[in-house]
Amino acid sequence: MSFRTVVIANQAKISYKNRFLVVKKDIEEKYIHLSEIDTIIVDSISVSISSYLLKELTDNKINIIFCDEKHNPYGQIQPFYSRHNSSKKIIEQTKWTLKNKDNLWTLIVKNKIINQAFLLKKIKSKQANLVFSYVDEVGVGDKSNREGHASKVYFNALFGKKFSRGNNDIINAKLNYGYAILLSTISKEITNNGYLTQLGIHHKNEFNPFNLACDLMEPFRVIIDAFVYYNQERELDSNLKLDIINIFNNIYTFNSKKYTLKDIIELYVKNTFKVLSENKEYKDFIYEG
Repeated sequence: MSFRTVVIANQAKISYKNRFLVVKKDIEEKYIHLSEIDTIIVDSISVSISSYLLKELTDNKINIIFCDEKHNPYGQIQPFYSRHNSSKKIIEQTKWTLKNKDNLWTLIVKNKIINQAFLLKKIKSKQANLVFSYVDEVGVGDKSNREGHASKVYFNALFGKKFSRGNNDIINAKLNYGYAILLSTISKEITNNGYLTQLGIHHKNEFNPFNLACDLMEPFRVIIDAFVYYNQERELDSNLKLDIINIFNNIYTFNSKKYTLKDIIELYVKNTFKVLSENKEYKDFIYEG
C-alpha cells in the first residue's frame, strides 16, 4: 500500500517522468516514485500541472486535493471509472435495500457516539457517561436523531458551551480542514471500489456530491476532534496542517489488528460495501485514543 502524502505549498511545476512525480522549483527538481504516493495536496494556486501527470495519477488511484487561495481544500480529481466493473457496482448500489441502509446507519451512529464518549472519558469530562447513554437510545435509522443530541453535548464538553459548529472561528476552521482531508480520503476509497459518492445511505442532499462519503466518515471524525482539542492554542498554519495530514499515518486498532488510519479507512470502506451488498458482518471502528 502507498504511504506518502506529498504537499506542494509553493510555486512549482509538477510533471511526470518514467513513473516518477517530478516537482520543479526554479532549477531544483525532486523525484518521487508514484508507487510511494497515496495523496497529493496542491496547497498553492501558483502550481502548474501537466495533463499527462493528472492522467497517470488517476490511473494509479492517487488522490489529488486542490486548495484555494486561503489554503483550504476545495476540490479533488476522481476518475470516471476506478474499477473495470464500475457499471455493475453502480447498479448494485441503486439496489441497496432501505432496511440494509437503515441498519448500517444505526451502527454507524452508535459507533460515532461511542467514539465521542471515549474521547470525553479520556479528557475526564463529566459528560462522558451522558454521551454513552445515548448509544442505547439509537433506534433503527436513528429517526429520533440521537446523533444530533449526542454531538451537541459532546462539542460543548470539548470546546465550551458557547461553541457551535456554525461559528466562524479558529476551532471550526481547524475541524473543517481535517474533515475535508478525511472526506477526500474516504471519497477516494469509495470511487476505487467502483461506487458513486453522490448516492448516500443517510445523507441525501441534492447539492452534495459526497453524500456517501459523509455517511462513512462519521465514526472517524473523533480523530480530527481529538487533534484539534489538544492543539487549540496553535495557529492554523502550514505546520499545523502538515500535522493534520500526518494523522492519517498514525496507528490505530481495527478488527483486533494494528494499521495506519489510511489502511483502516480502506478496509472499513470495503467492508461497508460487503455489508450493504452481501449482508456481511459490519466491522466497526472504535476509537480509544
